[in-house]
Amino acid sequence: MFRKLTETFYASPQITAEDIAEAAKLGVRLVINNRPEGESEDQTPGAAIESAAREAGMDYLAIPVTHSGFSEPQVTAMAQAIKEAEGPILAYCRSGTRSTLLWSLAEASRGKNPQKLAAQASSAGYDVSPVRAMIDMLAANAPDD
Repeated sequence: MFRKLTETFYASPQITAEDIAEAAKLGVRLVINNRPEGESEDQTPGAAIESAAREAGMDYLAIPVTHSGFSEPQVTAMAQAIKEAEGPILAYCRSGTRSTLLWSLAEASRGKNPQKLAAQASSAGYDVSPVRAMIDMLAANAPDD
């Protein structure tokens, strides 16, 4: 269910509170919810995921992404979360695609190689081509650390 993009980042379709135990076995320290509340009737509320994550000793962060696309604040929030995470991250949305696209944009904004990001996403079954031009632009304009 969890798709490994890197050694420290997993993307996933919608999770339930019960899935937090599986995330804990992988050493996940931060759960990121990229799904807006009430997007579908069958989705587990973010509060239930947050409660389960915190009970398991994990941090929780909501960076909702609607189907209207990605914004600079979302990319910045994701990049900051990745930078500050104290261990592996599990990000989820309806299918895992928005989480993967936001991850790729955030990593590009941190100067990561666009080709490598696309390959990592592809190996996990995700296609970043819808945001590839943005990935390239962010990577080209990323500050040098």
